[in-house]
Amino acid sequence: MKILKWIGYIFVTIVILIAAFYIKARWSTERRLSRKYDITLQPFTLKTDSAIVAEGHRIMLTKGCRSCHGDDLSGKVWLDDPLLGKVVTSNLTKGKGGRPQDYSTGDWLLALQHGVKRDLTPLRIMPSHEISHLSEEDMNALIAYLSQLEPIDHELEETKLGFLGYVLTDLGEILLIPADSIDHNRQLTKHVNREISAEFGEYLSTNCVGCHRKNMKGGPPLAPGFPVVADISSTGNPGKWTEEQFINTLRTGTTPEGKQLNPEKMPWVAFKNYSEAEMKSIFMFLKSM
Repeated sequence: MKILKWIGYIFVTIVILIAAFYIKARWSTERRLSRKYDITLQPFTLKTDSAIVAEGHRIMLTKGCRSCHGDDLSGKVWLDDPLLGKVVTSNLTKGKGGRPQDYSTGDWLLALQHGVKRDLTPLRIMPSHEISHLSEEDMNALIAYLSQLEPIDHELEETKLGFLGYVLTDLGEILLIPADSIDHNRQLTKHVNREISAEFGEYLSTNCVGCHRKNMKGGPPLAPGFPVVADISSTGNPGKWTEEQFINTLRTGTTPEGKQLNPEKMPWVAFKNYSEAEMKSIFMFLKSM
């Protein structure tokens, strides 16, 4: 009987400790979500000719915006897990449930360059830490395209974290608030040299970092239920491929080994919109890692 009593004490203690940590994690996370950032936007004059809008559409495709916000960019339920929570992406159009009619260039810069809403509180999940590295000309093109989207009425519920979502955020295992990892004093570079080079490839591959890490060597799953992240540096499988094989993999989603990449886990359908010169540059960069 004493053993059962001690087991009961231990069980109750564990439950209390878990509950206490959850309360702490939730309080800490909600406090971070209510923070207002001190941001001064750099001078920015939006140019919107047809060529710029067309390039903005291509950049939107390469950044994988559709995989999160839906094919028409009107938002969707991106993740619905009883433990992690429900992640709902925004309607980027000016239809009902989307951006307000007076949503300005400055508001787009706050979201894309700084990862915050117009009230200066942080956006959730939105990978602004990757988009913030765009050059001024590329950022201009992306905003020019997004600003002219046809309005689509699509009202959505808000993102809500579950028990595990709060805990993993507090432990730093989920990047819920990308604004915390952005240098808000950094100014956009005017333009980037687009000649084929590893440096240009590094610029283009910033949206690979979120999954494959800064060293491109991958690692553990990003969240419970997610796959192990592959090493795409020179020490991984892509390091054994030729340039032609690498480009063909991004174009078709099929690796030289015959593996079909799952577009929900590896967004090759977005990356296939890179030009051949861009793909060659990315290949050069990954081979240099």
